[in-house]
This record gives sequence, C-alpha cells and structure tokens, in this order.
Amino acid sequence: MILIFINQESKILFNIYKKIAFNLPPEVAHDYTLKIAEVIYKSFLVKFLKSTPNIEPINKLNIRFQNKLGLAAGFDKNGDYLNFINNIGFGFIEIGTVTPYPQLGNKKPRVFRITEQDAVINHLGFNNKGIIHLKKNLINFMDKKTAPIGVNIGKNATTSIENAHEDYIYCMEKIYEYADYLTINISSPNTKELRKLHHEDRLSTFLENIKKSHESLEKKHKKLTPLFLKISPDIDQDDIASVSSMIKQFDIHGVIATNTTIDKEVIQNKIYRDYEGGVSGKPLFVKSNSIVKQMRENLPDILMIGCGVLIREKLRKKN
Repeated sequence: MILIFINQESKILFNIYKKIAFNLPPEVAHDYTLKIAEVIYKSFLVKFLKSTPNIEPINKLNIRFQNKLGLAAGFDKNGDYLNFINNIGFGFIEIGTVTPYPQLGNKKPRVFRITEQDAVINHLGFNNKGIIHLKKNLINFMDKKTAPIGVNIGKNATTSIENAHEDYIYCMEKIYEYADYLTINISSPNTKELRKLHHEDRLSTFLENIKKSHESLEKKHKKLTPLFLKISPDIDQDDIASVSSMIKQFDIHGVIATNTTIDKEVIQNKIYRDYEGGVSGKPLFVKSNSIVKQMRENLPDILMIGCGVLIREKLRKKN
C-alpha cells in the first residue's frame, strides 16, 4: 500500500527489503518493518520515504482529508509509529484497534500469507497496548501531524457482548478530544461474538448507549468528533438493511466498509481454508465492494470509506 505514493527511488529499497521480509514470519516482518521505517525516518534516508502527492484535499465533516487514500487501522495499532506513517502520502490515518486495557490477542502463529493471491489471513484478536498508551502517543504527536488521525476502538476479549458498549464508551472518553474521528469497530472476526452487534436487536441498544455518550462528550469538549461504524463484509441482506436503518436513526456520521471476511471459499488453495481468522487482500475485493455499493444505495448522504483491499489497478473502482 505504501508504494502508491512514495517516490520512485524508494521502490528499489522496497524490492530489496521485500525479499528479506517474506522470509520472515508475517507478524515478525510487520513489526520489523515499522521499527526500521521509524529509524529511517530519523536519519538522512528519510528522503526515500517522504512524499507529498499533488492531489486536491477533500473537506468532509469539518475534516480536511489530504487525499482519498487513507491508512487503515491495524497497521499501527498503538500510535507508536506516527512519525513514519504521517509522512508517506496518506490523506488520513487510522490507528488502532485499541481496547480499554492492554491485551495480547490470540495465540501465535496468527497471521498467514497467501502470496499467490496477494492475501493474508489474520487471527490477531485486537492485540494492543491499551487506550492510555495510545492516548499518550497521540497527545505527543499533535503538534507534528499533517494528516487527520482517526482512532479505531474495540472491546477487550474478557468483556461480555452485553457490556461491550462500556468498553467503547471508556475509550471514547479517553481519546475524544484528540482524535479527528472515532471508528466503532464491531466487525473483527477475531473477537468472540463481536459480530453479533450487527444484529438489529443488539445494535439498537448498543448504538443508543454509544450515541448518548458521544453527545455528552460533544457538549463537554465543545467539539464534534465524527463517529464512524466499521462493518463486516459477511452480513446478509437483512443485516445490511437493519444496519443502514440504525445508522440513520442514531445519526452515525460515516461507514467504513469493510473488515476481513471469514468466507474461506474466496481462497483458492484449500490448505488455508481451515485456518482461523479473516481474509484480506485481493480475494476480499468483490465482497467488500458489494457491501460498499449496497450501503451507499441505502445511505447516499453518509460518508463512505472503502476498506479491506487496495489493488493499484482497481483503486478507482472502489465505489
């Protein structure tokens, strides 16, 4: 994804590093990449990373998006690498998913490459350092940021689905005044029962609690921090209709569609079909784009952010 906007010289560095990284376990390669990038950012080599694409900014919800291409949550879960990701051409950045308290996530190995399809299966499970850690990083970075920064929030694995709203509200209260927008993530397949929040009976009560807290925070801080909902690509027609209705009813400001899919039929190599986790990358494109189209038809006036896969030749087809 980074190669969309970085300068031509950096492609040489990328191709060299890719050969090394793909010989490492995926999660190890990801962590090393971020650490190396942060070191490069602080050195003379930063010129190979920095990029400012000549694209007209977009103003939505009082947020000035530098361009239409954003960095999705999951790349920098804790806001540890904001110096790097703020300077490589993205129009906006989303950090997280973050939970109220630190948690390790699911048992390793939990990330698997499917190189022949440019895909990944991840079963991470909201591994993160907690909202307080992320908050400190974001506060320390406020004076340096050039792109809007959204914060994607979720629930701890030990929190019941009935009390899930309490975790989201806790995170909102901690980060509200510092985030440019907040994403309510109810779509990860790697946290037990989380996707049940798509069902109308649960979603209505959940969003009612979230919205009450959001309105209270808006009054307290005299600032509107827009609220987005991140949804699954695996919801059926009934859930699409009910989710759309709830978004209207509770005045949610935007939709992020979608997270990863648990539909393993999109994987060509049957060896991987029994692996736990969600699939992202090329196999997700059709399912994800279908949800984007349907949600846009139902919610023509709501800000819609397509997510889940970025393929250079299909970038403009992401509806």
